[in-house]
Amino acid sequence: MKYSIDKKETYTIITIDEKKLDTTVAPDLKSEFVKLNAEGINNLILDLSNVKYTDSSGLSSILIANRLCNSTGGLLVLTGLQDHVMKLVTISKLESVLHILPTVEEGIDRIFLHAIERDLTSKE
Repeated sequence: MKYSIDKKETYTIITIDEKKLDTTVAPDLKSEFVKLNAEGINNLILDLSNVKYTDSSGLSSILIANRLCNSTGGLLVLTGLQDHVMKLVTISKLESVLHILPTVEEGIDRIFLHAIERDLTSKE
């Protein structure tokens, strides 16, 4: 699987450099999510702007990342969804479960907002 990881202090950006997120790629991606979570990374931005197609196994890997981030108080943000990928998310009725934004920059802003909201609720 071709991808890049850009680790920052409060979030990590994973850019998938594949046209398809399917059964040939999804297991490697799941493993990467588990490894990053074990390292203590709980805020992920998954840049899917290069992905033109995904199937249920690709969607499953995204849901695993979402569960891992949520379980540690973090956030998964998906960015750059192409039409086919967005259509599958919509058909699966996951647009209310997943945080989807057009750009990585908006994803970064959402993660910072999530941290502020979490801090405010923990002080109450």
